[in-house]
Amino acid sequence: MEDTINDAGAIIKKWDLDTSSSTSYNRVANLFRDYREEALKFLDAVTNLQHGMHFVIKECSNSELLVQAQNLMQIAMKRLQKEMYTILSGNRYFLDSETLSTRSSRQSARSSVSDEDEHDDEITNTEVSPRASEVEIVSELVMANLKAIADCMIGAGYGKECVKIYNLNRKSVIDETLYYLGVEKLTSSQIQKMDWEMLEKKTKNWLGSVKIAVSTLFHGEKILCDHVFSASDAIRETCFSEIARESAITLFAFPEMVAKYKKLSLEKMFTVLDLYNSISELWDEIELIFSFSSFEIVKSQAMASLVKLGEAARLMLSEFESAIQKDTSKAKAGGGVHPLTRYVMNYLVFLGDYSGAFLEIIGDLPLSVQSPLPESYFMSPIPDEDDSPSSTVSVRLAWLVLILLCKLDGKAQLYKDVSLSYLFLANNLNYVVSKVKKSNLKFLLGSDWLSKHEMKIRQYISNYERMGWNKVLTSLPENSTAEMSSPEAREWFFKFNSGFEEAYRVHSSWVIPDPKLRDEVKISLSRKIVSGYRIFYEKYRESLSSGGVKSVVRFAPDDLQNYLSDLFYVSPSVSISTASSPSHGR
Repeated sequence: MEDTINDAGAIIKKWDLDTSSSTSYNRVANLFRDYREEALKFLDAVTNLQHGMHFVIKECSNSELLVQAQNLMQIAMKRLQKEMYTILSGNRYFLDSETLSTRSSRQSARSSVSDEDEHDDEITNTEVSPRASEVEIVSELVMANLKAIADCMIGAGYGKECVKIYNLNRKSVIDETLYYLGVEKLTSSQIQKMDWEMLEKKTKNWLGSVKIAVSTLFHGEKILCDHVFSASDAIRETCFSEIARESAITLFAFPEMVAKYKKLSLEKMFTVLDLYNSISELWDEIELIFSFSSFEIVKSQAMASLVKLGEAARLMLSEFESAIQKDTSKAKAGGGVHPLTRYVMNYLVFLGDYSGAFLEIIGDLPLSVQSPLPESYFMSPIPDEDDSPSSTVSVRLAWLVLILLCKLDGKAQLYKDVSLSYLFLANNLNYVVSKVKKSNLKFLLGSDWLSKHEMKIRQYISNYERMGWNKVLTSLPENSTAEMSSPEAREWFFKFNSGFEEAYRVHSSWVIPDPKLRDEVKISLSRKIVSGYRIFYEKYRESLSSGGVKSVVRFAPDDLQNYLSDLFYVSPSVSISTASSPSHGR
Protein backbone atom coordinates (compact mmCIF):
# COMPACT_ATOMS: atom_id res chain seq x y z
CA MET A 1 0.00 0.00 0.00
CA GLU A 2 2.97 2.30 0.62
CA ASP A 3 4.07 1.69 -2.98
CA THR A 4 0.55 2.53 -4.18
CA ILE A 5 0.61 5.86 -2.35
CA ASN A 6 4.15 6.64 -3.52
CA ASP A 7 3.28 5.82 -7.15
CA ALA A 8 0.20 8.04 -6.96
CA GLY A 9 2.27 10.76 -5.31
CA ALA A 10 4.80 10.77 -8.13
CA ILE A 11 2.09 11.54 -10.68
CA ILE A 12 0.29 14.07 -8.48
CA LYS A 13 3.49 15.98 -7.59
CA LYS A 14 4.32 16.28 -11.26
CA TRP A 15 1.32 18.66 -11.54
CA ASP A 16 1.72 20.37 -8.15
CA LEU A 17 0.88 24.05 -8.48
CA ASP A 18 3.07 25.20 -5.58
CA THR A 19 6.36 23.25 -5.36
CA SER A 20 9.42 22.80 -7.51
CA SER A 21 8.65 19.13 -7.90
CA SER A 22 6.66 20.12 -10.99
CA THR A 23 8.08 22.11 -13.88
CA SER A 24 7.10 25.74 -14.30
CA TYR A 25 5.30 24.78 -17.52
CA ASN A 26 3.30 22.06 -15.82
CA ARG A 27 2.16 24.56 -13.21
CA VAL A 28 0.55 26.79 -15.85
CA ALA A 29 -0.39 24.13 -18.41
CA ASN A 30 -3.97 22.96 -18.96
CA LEU A 31 -3.77 19.33 -18.00
CA PHE A 32 -7.11 18.23 -19.43
CA ARG A 33 -6.79 20.26 -22.62
CA ASP A 34 -3.16 19.64 -23.52
CA TYR A 35 -2.29 16.30 -21.91
CA ARG A 36 -5.26 14.01 -22.11
CA GLU A 37 -3.36 10.83 -21.32
CA GLU A 38 -1.72 12.54 -18.35
CA ALA A 39 -5.12 13.75 -17.18
CA LEU A 40 -6.36 10.17 -17.20
CA LYS A 41 -3.33 9.01 -15.21
CA PHE A 42 -3.81 11.90 -12.76
CA LEU A 43 -7.42 10.93 -12.07
CA ASP A 44 -6.44 7.28 -11.67
CA ALA A 45 -3.69 8.33 -9.30
CA VAL A 46 -6.21 10.24 -7.16
CA THR A 47 -8.49 7.20 -7.10
CA ASN A 48 -5.60 4.91 -6.09
CA LEU A 49 -4.49 7.41 -3.46
CA GLN A 50 -7.99 7.45 -2.00
CA HIS A 51 -8.08 3.65 -1.85
CA GLY A 52 -4.69 3.66 -0.18
CA MET A 53 -5.83 6.22 2.40
CA HIS A 54 -8.84 4.08 3.29
CA PHE A 55 -6.57 1.07 3.85
CA VAL A 56 -4.07 3.04 5.97
CA ILE A 57 -6.87 4.51 8.11
CA LYS A 58 -8.08 1.04 8.91
CA GLU A 59 -4.57 -0.19 9.79
CA CYS A 60 -3.04 2.83 11.52
CA SER A 61 -4.81 6.16 11.52
CA ASN A 62 -1.81 7.99 13.06
CA SER A 63 0.87 6.81 10.66
CA GLU A 64 3.12 9.21 8.77
CA LEU A 65 1.99 7.50 5.58
CA LEU A 66 -1.52 8.79 6.15
CA VAL A 67 -0.21 12.33 6.67
CA GLN A 68 1.73 12.02 3.43
CA ALA A 69 -1.38 10.74 1.64
CA GLN A 70 -3.51 13.60 2.98
CA ASN A 71 -0.96 16.15 1.77
CA LEU A 72 -0.95 14.53 -1.66
CA MET A 73 -4.76 14.62 -1.75
CA GLN A 74 -4.76 18.36 -1.00
CA ILE A 75 -2.25 18.91 -3.81
CA ALA A 76 -4.43 16.90 -6.17
CA MET A 77 -7.63 18.69 -5.18
CA LYS A 78 -6.00 22.07 -5.61
CA ARG A 79 -4.94 21.05 -9.10
CA LEU A 80 -8.39 19.78 -9.97
CA GLN A 81 -9.97 23.00 -8.70
CA LYS A 82 -7.66 24.90 -11.00
CA GLU A 83 -8.56 22.61 -13.90
CA MET A 84 -12.28 22.96 -13.20
CA TYR A 85 -11.99 26.76 -13.17
CA THR A 86 -9.89 26.79 -16.34
CA ILE A 87 -12.26 24.53 -18.25
CA LEU A 88 -15.33 26.50 -17.19
CA SER A 89 -13.76 29.88 -17.91
CA GLY A 90 -12.10 28.96 -21.17
CA ASN A 91 -14.93 27.04 -22.77
CA ARG A 92 -17.98 29.26 -22.42
CA TYR A 93 -18.44 29.20 -26.17
CA PHE A 94 -18.62 25.40 -26.14
CA LEU A 95 -20.87 25.41 -23.07
CA ASP A 96 -23.39 27.90 -24.45
CA SER A 97 -27.00 27.22 -23.57
CA GLU A 98 -28.16 26.57 -27.12
CA THR A 99 -25.62 23.80 -27.64
CA LEU A 100 -26.39 22.29 -24.24
CA SER A 101 -30.17 22.40 -24.72
CA THR A 102 -29.96 20.30 -27.89
CA ARG A 103 -28.40 17.35 -26.10
CA SER A 104 -30.58 14.27 -26.08
CA SER A 105 -32.23 13.17 -22.89
CA ARG A 106 -30.15 10.01 -23.08
CA GLN A 107 -26.93 11.99 -23.04
CA SER A 108 -28.08 14.35 -20.32
CA ALA A 109 -29.25 11.45 -18.16
CA ARG A 110 -26.11 9.37 -18.59
CA SER A 111 -25.28 8.03 -15.18
CA SER A 112 -21.86 7.74 -13.65
CA VAL A 113 -20.07 4.45 -13.12
CA SER A 114 -18.05 3.51 -10.13
CA ASP A 115 -15.37 1.21 -11.50
CA GLU A 116 -11.78 2.19 -12.24
CA ASP A 117 -12.46 2.63 -15.95
CA GLU A 118 -14.89 5.49 -15.23
CA HIS A 119 -12.55 8.32 -16.21
CA ASP A 120 -11.40 6.52 -19.33
CA ASP A 121 -15.03 6.06 -20.41
CA GLU A 122 -15.83 9.71 -19.78
CA ILE A 123 -12.81 11.32 -21.39
CA THR A 124 -11.70 9.03 -24.20
CA ASN A 125 -14.95 7.37 -25.25
CA THR A 126 -17.32 10.35 -25.19
CA GLU A 127 -20.29 9.53 -27.40
CA VAL A 128 -20.91 11.97 -30.25
CA SER A 129 -22.92 11.65 -33.41
CA PRO A 130 -20.89 10.94 -36.53
CA ARG A 131 -22.53 14.00 -38.06
CA ALA A 132 -22.02 16.23 -35.03
CA SER A 133 -20.50 19.65 -35.60
CA GLU A 134 -17.09 20.61 -34.27
CA VAL A 135 -18.75 22.71 -31.58
CA GLU A 136 -20.85 19.77 -30.44
CA ILE A 137 -17.81 17.46 -30.37
CA VAL A 138 -15.79 19.91 -28.27
CA SER A 139 -18.82 20.53 -26.05
CA GLU A 140 -19.19 16.81 -25.37
CA LEU A 141 -15.52 16.53 -24.51
CA VAL A 142 -15.59 19.55 -22.20
CA MET A 143 -18.63 18.21 -20.40
CA ALA A 144 -16.96 14.82 -20.01
CA ASN A 145 -13.89 16.49 -18.49
CA LEU A 146 -16.01 18.48 -16.05
CA LYS A 147 -17.91 15.38 -15.01
CA ALA A 148 -14.72 13.40 -14.50
CA ILE A 149 -13.27 16.14 -12.30
CA ALA A 150 -16.52 16.50 -10.33
CA ASP A 151 -16.80 12.74 -9.82
CA CYS A 152 -13.22 12.60 -8.59
CA MET A 153 -13.53 15.54 -6.21
CA ILE A 154 -16.90 14.42 -4.83
CA GLY A 155 -15.53 10.90 -4.35
CA ALA A 156 -12.57 12.33 -2.45
CA GLY A 157 -14.83 14.38 -0.19
CA TYR A 158 -14.18 17.71 -1.87
CA GLY A 159 -17.61 18.20 -3.42
CA LYS A 160 -18.16 21.52 -1.65
CA GLU A 161 -15.02 23.03 -3.19
CA CYS A 162 -15.96 21.70 -6.61
CA VAL A 163 -19.51 23.11 -6.44
CA LYS A 164 -18.26 26.51 -5.28
CA ILE A 165 -16.09 26.94 -8.39
CA TYR A 166 -18.83 25.62 -10.67
CA ASN A 167 -21.53 27.82 -9.18
CA LEU A 168 -19.52 31.04 -9.36
CA ASN A 169 -18.84 30.49 -13.05
CA ARG A 170 -22.22 29.24 -14.24
CA LYS A 171 -24.24 31.74 -12.18
CA SER A 172 -22.34 34.52 -13.89
CA VAL A 173 -23.22 32.91 -17.24
CA ILE A 174 -26.93 32.97 -16.39
CA ASP A 175 -26.78 36.53 -15.06
CA GLU A 176 -24.87 37.81 -18.09
CA THR A 177 -27.16 36.03 -20.55
CA LEU A 178 -30.28 37.46 -18.96
CA TYR A 179 -28.66 40.87 -18.95
CA TYR A 180 -27.98 40.66 -22.67
CA LEU A 181 -31.55 39.45 -23.20
CA GLY A 182 -32.69 42.61 -21.45
CA VAL A 183 -34.20 40.93 -18.39
CA GLU A 184 -33.85 43.32 -15.46
CA LYS A 185 -34.45 42.97 -11.75
CA LEU A 186 -37.11 45.59 -11.11
CA THR A 187 -39.21 46.45 -8.09
CA SER A 188 -42.94 47.04 -8.04
CA SER A 189 -42.28 50.65 -7.13
CA GLN A 190 -40.10 51.13 -10.20
CA ILE A 191 -42.79 49.60 -12.41
CA GLN A 192 -45.51 51.87 -11.03
CA LYS A 193 -43.42 54.98 -11.70
CA MET A 194 -42.85 54.12 -15.37
CA ASP A 195 -44.95 55.62 -18.13
CA TRP A 196 -46.66 53.07 -20.34
CA GLU A 197 -44.32 53.59 -23.30
CA MET A 198 -41.33 52.56 -21.23
CA LEU A 199 -43.14 49.66 -19.58
CA GLU A 200 -44.47 48.47 -22.95
CA LYS A 201 -40.94 48.48 -24.33
CA LYS A 202 -39.70 46.39 -21.42
CA THR A 203 -42.69 44.07 -21.76
CA LYS A 204 -42.01 43.48 -25.45
CA ASN A 205 -38.40 42.77 -24.60
CA TRP A 206 -39.46 40.28 -21.90
CA LEU A 207 -41.84 38.56 -24.33
CA GLY A 208 -39.02 38.15 -26.80
CA SER A 209 -36.67 36.80 -24.14
CA VAL A 210 -38.71 34.49 -21.92
CA LYS A 211 -38.77 31.49 -24.26
CA ILE A 212 -35.03 31.74 -24.84
CA ALA A 213 -34.48 32.05 -21.10
CA VAL A 214 -36.60 29.01 -20.24
CA SER A 215 -36.19 26.68 -23.21
CA THR A 216 -32.54 27.43 -23.93
CA LEU A 217 -30.76 29.09 -21.00
CA PHE A 218 -32.26 27.34 -17.97
CA HIS A 219 -32.85 24.13 -19.86
CA GLY A 220 -29.23 24.05 -21.04
CA GLU A 221 -27.89 24.83 -17.60
CA LYS A 222 -29.95 22.04 -16.07
CA ILE A 223 -28.61 19.58 -18.62
CA LEU A 224 -25.04 20.64 -17.88
CA CYS A 225 -25.58 20.51 -14.12
CA ASP A 226 -27.32 17.12 -14.30
CA HIS A 227 -24.46 15.74 -16.36
CA VAL A 228 -21.54 17.15 -14.40
CA PHE A 229 -22.96 16.22 -10.98
CA SER A 230 -24.74 12.99 -11.92
CA ALA A 231 -22.76 11.29 -9.15
CA SER A 232 -24.91 12.99 -6.50
CA ASP A 233 -28.60 13.88 -6.73
CA ALA A 234 -28.33 16.13 -3.71
CA ILE A 235 -25.40 18.10 -5.13
CA ARG A 236 -27.10 18.24 -8.53
CA GLU A 237 -30.21 19.86 -7.03
CA THR A 238 -28.31 22.22 -4.74
CA CYS A 239 -26.00 23.32 -7.50
CA PHE A 240 -28.70 24.08 -10.09
CA SER A 241 -30.83 25.76 -7.44
CA GLU A 242 -28.01 28.08 -6.38
CA ILE A 243 -27.13 29.17 -9.93
CA ALA A 244 -30.68 29.49 -11.36
CA ARG A 245 -33.27 30.10 -8.66
CA GLU A 246 -32.75 33.81 -8.07
CA SER A 247 -32.62 34.61 -11.79
CA ALA A 248 -35.71 32.51 -12.49
CA ILE A 249 -37.66 34.34 -9.79
CA THR A 250 -36.61 37.66 -11.32
CA LEU A 251 -37.74 36.47 -14.74
CA PHE A 252 -41.20 35.35 -13.61
CA ALA A 253 -41.82 38.24 -11.22
CA PHE A 254 -42.00 40.80 -14.03
CA PRO A 255 -45.43 39.77 -15.45
CA GLU A 256 -47.02 39.96 -12.00
CA MET A 257 -45.77 43.51 -11.56
CA VAL A 258 -47.15 44.46 -14.99
CA ALA A 259 -50.51 42.93 -14.01
CA LYS A 260 -50.55 45.20 -10.95
CA TYR A 261 -49.74 48.31 -12.98
CA LYS A 262 -52.24 50.96 -11.87
CA LYS A 263 -52.54 52.61 -15.30
CA LEU A 264 -53.78 49.56 -17.18
CA SER A 265 -56.49 50.49 -19.67
CA LEU A 266 -58.60 48.47 -22.10
CA GLU A 267 -55.97 48.80 -24.83
CA LYS A 268 -53.46 47.05 -22.57
CA MET A 269 -55.54 43.85 -22.59
CA PHE A 270 -53.51 42.27 -25.36
CA THR A 271 -50.21 42.97 -23.66
CA VAL A 272 -51.59 41.21 -20.57
CA LEU A 273 -52.77 38.29 -22.69
CA ASP A 274 -49.38 38.07 -24.41
CA LEU A 275 -47.70 37.78 -21.02
CA TYR A 276 -50.25 35.21 -19.87
CA ASN A 277 -49.82 33.19 -23.07
CA SER A 278 -46.05 33.17 -22.76
CA ILE A 279 -46.08 31.64 -19.28
CA SER A 280 -48.99 29.32 -20.04
CA GLU A 281 -47.35 27.92 -23.17
CA LEU A 282 -44.08 27.35 -21.30
CA TRP A 283 -45.68 25.83 -18.22
CA ASP A 284 -44.84 22.20 -19.02
CA GLU A 285 -41.20 23.16 -19.58
CA ILE A 286 -41.18 25.23 -16.40
CA GLU A 287 -42.39 22.26 -14.36
CA LEU A 288 -39.86 19.95 -16.03
CA ILE A 289 -36.84 22.22 -15.72
CA PHE A 290 -37.61 23.45 -12.20
CA SER A 291 -38.71 20.06 -10.90
CA PHE A 292 -36.60 20.07 -7.73
CA SER A 293 -38.36 20.91 -4.47
CA SER A 294 -36.01 23.85 -4.00
CA PHE A 295 -37.64 25.45 -7.05
CA GLU A 296 -41.15 25.51 -5.60
CA ILE A 297 -40.69 29.23 -5.05
CA VAL A 298 -39.94 29.68 -8.77
CA LYS A 299 -43.07 27.79 -9.85
CA SER A 300 -45.08 29.67 -7.24
CA GLN A 301 -43.88 32.95 -8.69
CA ALA A 302 -44.75 31.88 -12.23
CA MET A 303 -48.20 30.79 -11.05
CA ALA A 304 -48.69 34.04 -9.14
CA SER A 305 -47.99 35.94 -12.35
CA LEU A 306 -50.55 33.81 -14.21
CA VAL A 307 -53.15 34.45 -11.51
CA LYS A 308 -52.57 38.21 -11.42
CA LEU A 309 -52.55 38.47 -15.21
CA GLY A 310 -55.82 36.53 -15.31
CA GLU A 311 -57.36 38.85 -12.73
CA ALA A 312 -56.22 41.91 -14.68
CA ALA A 313 -57.64 40.49 -17.92
CA ARG A 314 -61.00 39.69 -16.29
CA LEU A 315 -61.19 43.20 -14.87
CA MET A 316 -60.45 44.75 -18.26
CA LEU A 317 -63.02 42.47 -19.90
CA SER A 318 -65.65 43.73 -17.46
CA GLU A 319 -64.58 47.31 -18.15
CA PHE A 320 -64.81 46.63 -21.88
CA GLU A 321 -68.36 45.31 -21.54
CA SER A 322 -69.28 48.29 -19.38
CA ALA A 323 -67.74 50.72 -21.87
CA ILE A 324 -69.95 49.33 -24.65
CA GLN A 325 -73.06 49.68 -22.53
CA LYS A 326 -72.20 53.22 -21.42
CA ASP A 327 -71.30 54.53 -24.88
CA THR A 328 -73.23 57.75 -25.61
CA SER A 329 -71.94 58.63 -29.06
CA LYS A 330 -74.49 59.61 -31.69
CA ALA A 331 -75.62 57.56 -34.65
CA LYS A 332 -73.39 57.64 -37.70
CA ALA A 333 -74.40 60.26 -40.30
CA GLY A 334 -75.60 58.62 -43.52
CA GLY A 335 -76.14 55.27 -41.86
CA GLY A 336 -72.53 54.15 -42.14
CA VAL A 337 -70.54 51.91 -39.82
CA HIS A 338 -70.41 53.40 -36.34
CA PRO A 339 -66.98 53.92 -34.70
CA LEU A 340 -68.19 51.84 -31.74
CA THR A 341 -68.80 48.92 -34.09
CA ARG A 342 -65.30 49.16 -35.54
CA TYR A 343 -63.70 49.47 -32.12
CA VAL A 344 -65.60 46.60 -30.53
CA MET A 345 -65.16 44.21 -33.44
CA ASN A 346 -61.45 44.92 -33.85
CA TYR A 347 -61.10 44.30 -30.12
CA LEU A 348 -63.02 41.02 -30.33
CA VAL A 349 -61.02 39.87 -33.36
CA PHE A 350 -57.87 40.23 -31.30
CA LEU A 351 -59.49 38.45 -28.36
CA GLY A 352 -60.41 35.59 -30.69
CA ASP A 353 -56.73 35.11 -31.46
CA TYR A 354 -56.13 34.50 -27.75
CA SER A 355 -58.86 31.88 -27.38
CA GLY A 356 -56.59 29.48 -25.44
CA ALA A 357 -55.56 32.00 -22.80
CA PHE A 358 -59.03 33.55 -22.91
CA LEU A 359 -60.59 30.18 -22.04
CA GLU A 360 -58.31 29.72 -19.02
CA ILE A 361 -59.02 33.25 -17.83
CA ILE A 362 -62.80 33.46 -18.21
CA GLY A 363 -63.66 29.78 -17.82
CA ASP A 364 -65.41 30.29 -14.46
CA LEU A 365 -66.42 33.94 -14.96
CA PRO A 366 -70.23 34.30 -15.03
CA LEU A 367 -72.00 36.52 -17.55
CA SER A 368 -73.22 39.78 -16.11
CA VAL A 369 -76.63 39.30 -17.71
CA GLN A 370 -78.98 42.22 -17.19
CA SER A 371 -81.19 41.83 -20.22
CA PRO A 372 -84.86 41.02 -20.86
CA LEU A 373 -83.78 38.77 -23.72
CA PRO A 374 -84.15 35.01 -23.15
CA GLU A 375 -81.01 33.12 -22.21
CA SER A 376 -81.24 31.05 -25.39
CA TYR A 377 -80.75 34.23 -27.44
CA PHE A 378 -77.15 34.66 -26.42
CA MET A 379 -76.33 31.07 -25.54
CA SER A 380 -77.06 29.72 -29.02
CA PRO A 381 -74.04 31.13 -30.88
CA ILE A 382 -71.47 28.46 -30.03
CA PRO A 383 -68.91 26.62 -32.17
CA ASP A 384 -69.93 23.79 -34.46
CA GLU A 385 -68.60 21.29 -31.89
CA ASP A 386 -70.88 22.03 -28.96
CA ASP A 387 -68.92 19.95 -26.48
CA SER A 388 -65.60 21.67 -27.19
CA PRO A 389 -63.95 23.56 -24.32
CA SER A 390 -63.92 26.70 -26.47
CA SER A 391 -67.72 26.94 -26.16
CA THR A 392 -67.20 29.00 -23.00
CA VAL A 393 -65.15 31.49 -24.99
CA SER A 394 -67.72 31.40 -27.79
CA VAL A 395 -70.60 32.26 -25.49
CA ARG A 396 -68.63 35.09 -23.94
CA LEU A 397 -67.73 36.55 -27.34
CA ALA A 398 -71.29 36.12 -28.62
CA TRP A 399 -72.56 37.92 -25.54
CA LEU A 400 -70.23 40.87 -26.17
CA VAL A 401 -71.42 41.03 -29.79
CA LEU A 402 -75.00 40.97 -28.58
CA ILE A 403 -74.35 43.90 -26.23
CA LEU A 404 -72.94 45.81 -29.19
CA LEU A 405 -75.93 45.00 -31.41
CA CYS A 406 -78.37 46.06 -28.71
CA LYS A 407 -76.49 49.33 -28.33
CA LEU A 408 -76.59 49.88 -32.10
CA ASP A 409 -80.31 49.18 -32.12
CA GLY A 410 -80.75 52.04 -29.67
CA LYS A 411 -78.61 54.35 -31.77
CA ALA A 412 -80.62 53.47 -34.88
CA GLN A 413 -83.70 55.00 -33.29
CA LEU A 414 -82.03 58.42 -33.35
CA TYR A 415 -82.69 58.70 -37.08
CA LYS A 416 -85.84 60.51 -38.23
CA ASP A 417 -86.12 58.29 -41.29
CA VAL A 418 -87.02 54.72 -40.40
CA SER A 419 -85.46 53.38 -43.60
CA LEU A 420 -82.14 55.00 -42.64
CA SER A 421 -82.36 53.20 -39.30
CA TYR A 422 -82.54 49.88 -41.13
CA LEU A 423 -79.70 50.82 -43.46
CA PHE A 424 -77.60 51.76 -40.43
CA LEU A 425 -78.36 48.42 -38.78
CA ALA A 426 -77.61 46.53 -42.02
CA ASN A 427 -74.27 48.30 -42.49
CA ASN A 428 -73.15 47.70 -38.94
CA LEU A 429 -74.29 44.09 -38.72
CA ASN A 430 -72.66 43.44 -42.09
CA TYR A 431 -69.41 44.85 -40.69
CA VAL A 432 -69.74 42.57 -37.64
CA VAL A 433 -70.37 39.48 -39.79
CA SER A 434 -67.53 40.39 -42.15
CA LYS A 435 -65.09 40.69 -39.25
CA VAL A 436 -66.22 37.34 -37.89
CA LYS A 437 -65.86 35.57 -41.24
CA LYS A 438 -62.33 36.91 -41.79
CA SER A 439 -60.95 36.01 -38.36
CA ASN A 440 -60.67 33.26 -35.78
CA LEU A 441 -64.12 34.32 -34.55
CA LYS A 442 -65.53 32.33 -37.46
CA PHE A 443 -64.51 29.09 -35.76
CA LEU A 444 -65.42 30.24 -32.27
CA LEU A 445 -68.94 31.49 -33.05
CA GLY A 446 -69.72 28.80 -35.59
CA SER A 447 -71.62 28.53 -38.86
CA ASP A 448 -75.05 28.61 -37.19
CA TRP A 449 -74.30 32.00 -35.65
CA LEU A 450 -73.13 33.32 -39.00
CA SER A 451 -76.20 32.04 -40.84
CA LYS A 452 -78.60 33.65 -38.38
CA HIS A 453 -76.90 37.03 -38.56
CA GLU A 454 -76.52 36.98 -42.34
CA MET A 455 -80.27 36.37 -42.52
CA LYS A 456 -80.76 39.35 -40.20
CA ILE A 457 -78.75 41.54 -42.60
CA ARG A 458 -81.07 40.53 -45.44
CA GLN A 459 -84.08 41.40 -43.29
CA TYR A 460 -82.67 44.84 -42.54
CA ILE A 461 -81.97 45.48 -46.24
CA SER A 462 -85.44 44.29 -47.19
CA ASN A 463 -86.97 46.67 -44.65
CA TYR A 464 -84.76 49.50 -45.89
CA GLU A 465 -85.82 48.97 -49.52
CA ARG A 466 -89.47 48.59 -48.65
CA MET A 467 -89.66 51.68 -46.46
CA GLY A 468 -87.14 53.87 -48.23
CA TRP A 469 -88.30 53.28 -51.80
CA ASN A 470 -91.97 52.52 -51.21
CA LYS A 471 -93.13 55.81 -52.79
CA VAL A 472 -91.19 54.99 -55.94
CA LEU A 473 -92.35 51.38 -56.06
CA THR A 474 -96.01 52.41 -55.70
CA SER A 475 -95.78 55.19 -58.32
CA LEU A 476 -96.18 52.71 -61.16
CA PRO A 477 -99.35 50.75 -61.93
CA GLU A 478 -99.40 47.20 -60.64
CA ASN A 479 -99.85 46.04 -64.24
CA SER A 480 -97.48 48.08 -66.38
CA THR A 481 -98.94 46.64 -69.58
CA ALA A 482 -102.55 47.55 -68.76
CA GLU A 483 -104.30 49.86 -71.24
CA MET A 484 -104.93 53.42 -70.06
CA SER A 485 -105.50 56.85 -71.55
CA SER A 486 -102.69 59.33 -72.11
CA PRO A 487 -103.81 61.59 -69.24
CA GLU A 488 -103.77 58.59 -66.92
CA ALA A 489 -100.29 57.59 -68.12
CA ARG A 490 -99.14 61.19 -67.69
CA GLU A 491 -100.27 61.16 -64.06
CA TRP A 492 -98.37 57.95 -63.41
CA PHE A 493 -95.19 59.48 -64.91
CA PHE A 494 -95.60 62.63 -62.83
CA LYS A 495 -96.04 60.51 -59.75
CA PHE A 496 -92.97 58.39 -60.56
CA ASN A 497 -90.80 61.43 -61.38
CA SER A 498 -91.69 63.06 -58.11
CA GLY A 499 -91.17 59.92 -56.07
CA PHE A 500 -87.86 58.99 -57.64
CA GLU A 501 -86.42 62.50 -57.43
CA GLU A 502 -87.33 62.78 -53.77
CA ALA A 503 -85.96 59.32 -52.95
CA TYR A 504 -82.75 59.98 -54.86
CA ARG A 505 -82.27 63.34 -53.16
CA VAL A 506 -82.67 61.76 -49.71
CA HIS A 507 -80.69 58.58 -50.37
CA SER A 508 -77.82 60.30 -52.19
CA SER A 509 -76.34 61.23 -48.80
CA TRP A 510 -76.63 57.70 -47.41
CA VAL A 511 -73.80 55.21 -47.60
CA ILE A 512 -73.09 51.50 -47.81
CA PRO A 513 -69.34 51.17 -47.16
CA ASP A 514 -69.06 47.49 -48.05
CA PRO A 515 -68.73 47.13 -51.86
CA LYS A 516 -70.35 43.71 -51.97
CA LEU A 517 -73.39 44.76 -49.97
CA ARG A 518 -73.58 48.02 -51.93
CA ASP A 519 -73.72 46.17 -55.25
CA GLU A 520 -76.30 43.73 -53.93
CA VAL A 521 -78.60 46.57 -52.84
CA LYS A 522 -78.19 48.37 -56.17
CA ILE A 523 -79.01 45.21 -58.13
CA SER A 524 -82.05 44.59 -55.94
CA LEU A 525 -83.33 48.17 -56.36
CA SER A 526 -82.69 48.06 -60.07
CA ARG A 527 -84.62 44.85 -60.42
CA LYS A 528 -87.56 46.25 -58.47
CA ILE A 529 -87.63 49.77 -59.94
CA VAL A 530 -86.03 49.81 -63.36
CA SER A 531 -87.56 46.58 -64.66
CA GLY A 532 -91.17 47.67 -64.08
CA TYR A 533 -90.47 51.21 -65.23
CA ARG A 534 -88.92 49.98 -68.48
CA ILE A 535 -92.13 48.18 -69.54
CA PHE A 536 -94.29 51.22 -68.75
CA TYR A 537 -91.79 53.55 -70.42
CA GLU A 538 -91.68 51.55 -73.65
CA LYS A 539 -95.48 51.38 -73.85
CA TYR A 540 -96.38 55.06 -73.30
CA ARG A 541 -93.29 57.13 -74.17
CA GLU A 542 -94.33 57.74 -77.80
CA SER A 543 -97.94 58.60 -77.08
CA LEU A 544 -96.95 61.22 -74.49
CA SER A 545 -94.33 62.78 -76.74
CA SER A 546 -96.55 63.16 -79.86
CA GLY A 547 -98.99 65.83 -80.96
CA GLY A 548 -96.92 68.76 -79.73
CA VAL A 549 -97.55 67.86 -76.09
CA LYS A 550 -94.52 68.56 -73.90
CA SER A 551 -93.01 65.27 -72.75
CA VAL A 552 -93.40 64.37 -69.09
CA VAL A 553 -91.01 61.43 -69.43
CA ARG A 554 -87.96 62.74 -67.59
CA PHE A 555 -86.06 59.47 -67.14
CA ALA A 556 -85.11 56.77 -69.57
CA PRO A 557 -84.53 53.33 -67.97
CA ASP A 558 -80.79 53.72 -68.47
CA ASP A 559 -80.94 57.07 -66.68
CA LEU A 560 -82.50 55.39 -63.67
CA GLN A 561 -79.80 52.74 -63.77
CA ASN A 562 -77.10 55.40 -63.78
CA TYR A 563 -78.68 57.31 -60.91
CA LEU A 564 -78.91 54.14 -58.83
CA SER A 565 -75.31 53.30 -59.66
CA ASP A 566 -74.20 56.62 -58.13
CA LEU A 567 -75.78 55.90 -54.76
CA PHE A 568 -74.27 54.76 -51.46
CA TYR A 569 -70.64 55.74 -52.04
CA VAL A 570 -68.78 57.23 -49.08
CA SER A 571 -67.90 60.76 -50.13
CA PRO A 572 -66.77 63.60 -47.84
CA SER A 573 -68.30 66.14 -50.22
CA VAL A 574 -71.86 64.83 -49.77
CA SER A 575 -74.06 67.01 -47.59
CA ILE A 576 -75.54 64.85 -44.85
CA SER A 577 -78.22 65.69 -42.33
CA THR A 578 -79.68 63.45 -39.70
CA ALA A 579 -81.90 63.93 -36.72
CA SER A 580 -80.67 63.64 -33.18
CA SER A 581 -83.98 62.74 -31.61
CA PRO A 582 -86.29 59.79 -32.26
CA SER A 583 -89.59 60.40 -34.00
CA HIS A 584 -90.75 56.88 -34.69
CA GLY A 585 -91.07 53.47 -33.15
CA ARG A 586 -89.85 50.21 -34.66
